[in-house]
Amino acid sequence: MKIVVVGGAGLIGTKLARKLRRKGHEVIPAALGTGVNSITSEGLDNALSGAEIVVDVANSPAFEDDAVLSFFETSGRNLLAAEAAAGVRLHVGLSIVGADRLPECGYFRAKLAQENLIRASKIPYTILRATQFFEFVGAVVDSSTDGQIVRLSPALFQPMASDDVADALADVTLAAPINRVVELAGPERFSLDEFGRRYLTATKDRRKVVADIHARYFGAELNDRSLMPGNNPWLGSVRFEDWLRRLSQ
Repeated sequence: MKIVVVGGAGLIGTKLARKLRRKGHEVIPAALGTGVNSITSEGLDNALSGAEIVVDVANSPAFEDDAVLSFFETSGRNLLAAEAAAGVRLHVGLSIVGADRLPECGYFRAKLAQENLIRASKIPYTILRATQFFEFVGAVVDSSTDGQIVRLSPALFQPMASDDVADALADVTLAAPINRVVELAGPERFSLDEFGRRYLTATKDRRKVVADIHARYFGAELNDRSLMPGNNPWLGSVRFEDWLRRLSQ
């Protein structure tokens, strides 16, 4: 079966493509480096020719509010139109837990806009909303740093390893479309400040984490529901402690 992975050269895309190939499928990584541009539509028709499934894990190269919204809306419209023309039977989209609860955050607004485009299309779909990846903890800490102080919210969340995200994506890609959202989370709950503190300890970073209920997470104040999944999410298996141990090896 031919499966196109849009954003196939990125963190999740490369892992997903590898897993799907191991299961015997023809996988086309659609990215700038392979001549596919979902913003200009260059290369889309050729990449999607004969494809049964498209998985969109592409991410915006810029994160300013207007830029990220423009990326996901433009890419989403172009991609879904090309899929309809090619007769694609399943669209899988990767989104983020809390996309519908944090309108103050430009990235979350953009991901919700992308979800709405998928829902409005006539292509059967599955949307997988994942919690924050362990791999992004450094960016979260850096974005909240002032000198040697890192101010992070004590709000709860349930982060996860990118390997678990790729595993779940492979499962929904090879299953029938469900035309709704599935939530995916890590196996443990942390407060955001504890998450940052454990990361700095493991990496021997001398910055100090301070819990601050008013600390903003990419523009939004958080509470204990902001980033948490709803009832009965799918759960990954990789624990943060084990991921940190591999990071330091």
